[in-house]
Amino acid sequence: MNETKIATHNSHFHLDDVFAVAALSICLKQPLEIIRTRDLLKIKDADYVVDVGGEYDEEKNRFDHHQKGGAGLRKNGIPYASFGLVWKKYGHSICDSEEIVRIIEKKIVEPVDAEDNGVGIVSPMIDEIYPYSYWNVISSLNPTWKERDKNLDELFGKAVALSREILLREIERARHFVEGRTFVEQAYDSAEDKRLIILDAEYSWSDILINKDEPIFVVGPNLEEKQWRVLAVRIDAHSFKNRKDLPKSWGGKHDEELALETGVSDATFCHNNLFIAAARSKEGAIRLAKLAIEK
Repeated sequence: MNETKIATHNSHFHLDDVFAVAALSICLKQPLEIIRTRDLLKIKDADYVVDVGGEYDEEKNRFDHHQKGGAGLRKNGIPYASFGLVWKKYGHSICDSEEIVRIIEKKIVEPVDAEDNGVGIVSPMIDEIYPYSYWNVISSLNPTWKERDKNLDELFGKAVALSREILLREIERARHFVEGRTFVEQAYDSAEDKRLIILDAEYSWSDILINKDEPIFVVGPNLEEKQWRVLAVRIDAHSFKNRKDLPKSWGGKHDEELALETGVSDATFCHNNLFIAAARSKEGAIRLAKLAIEK
């Protein structure tokens, strides 16, 4: 079988070209030849071209955004980079779900496109302190000025393989989120007191319940530790501030000390930051949550 040729630029690589090639590798499901070049003849000969060549034409599988005028803007003002252009055409083929396409678009694709186009989306809350992001991970794979003997194409391949696994993993996580959302919504709808939502599995609930006005605490299992947890609902998805903290007198206490403080005999711990507590039984965790609501 002839290999499908994907051309991208040579020299240092970035999240945009790495993820664009990773996405195509998932979609195409066939042997690939990655050509890293700026040679226009080699680019013309490729089946797919990303982040090089000065042309955007999705019908011809040309996905560059460096040409005059770029390759378009989203409604929120973030310009398309090559990853976004590939995702716009092939995202549904990869995910087979428009909802999951949108989840990955917001979680990974748009931040990558923003960074590649020089659009800031994060401001530090503490001077000179930024999150260590996946951009830093991929950037670290590029050689430094003292490592000019390293093979950039091999390093690019390593970056693509890693990013491919991350993309596949995030798609799977998104599938599980969508499937579990039904059960979280059912738990909310059936709750006697909507300040306390009780779940029977380790569903991803934060993005769902943050959009409800009433929930303060969530009770759910921690299967690995064979415990039940009480978790505080935060004021928004990007904040560490809780709608209501667990009682201050519980903070940092464990086992007998916490049981004595709360009257819940199987209570096991409460975090110093008052966002999580646990008990050995579901009933114990519910009692902790109800006490915390009323205090």
